[in-house]
Amino acid sequence: MAENNRPPGYEATDADALAVGRFGVALLLVIIASLVLLFGLFRYFDARGPVAVTVEPTKVFPQPQLERTPIPDLRAVRAAEDQMLNSYGWVDPPKGVVRIPIGRAIDLLAERGLPSRAAPPAASGVSVPTASGLGSKMQQPGGPLAGESK
Repeated sequence: MAENNRPPGYEATDADALAVGRFGVALLLVIIASLVLLFGLFRYFDARGPVAVTVEPTKVFPQPQLERTPIPDLRAVRAAEDQMLNSYGWVDPPKGVVRIPIGRAIDLLAERGLPSRAAPPAASGVSVPTASGLGSKMQQPGGPLAGESK
């Protein structure tokens, strides 16, 4: 009757020491067998000798390929860009399109200004919304909770 007074979930028996011991021995044997097979595999591959074949990547792989000298390549690209940005040249000779230095282009733009469209004609009877004309739809400074106090 005393066994019925135990709280629920209580385990009345111990773990089977013989089963746990067998599992431990079997696990140890599997580990040892794996190590023996692994070393045997290493020796097999080592006895075969080197099988690495050198390949010329430029002949095997398609474009785009990795850069062999990235820093000098970047310097060359930047030098070409600087030369293009700071010199005069033809872009399209038949159409008369030329390239001018960027500094000169900035000066010309500052003198002449940007082209703009003419203002559209004002329609009669149409109002344009402004910040003050939105009324309660306009969010108050500080956000929606700015006026509330705790």
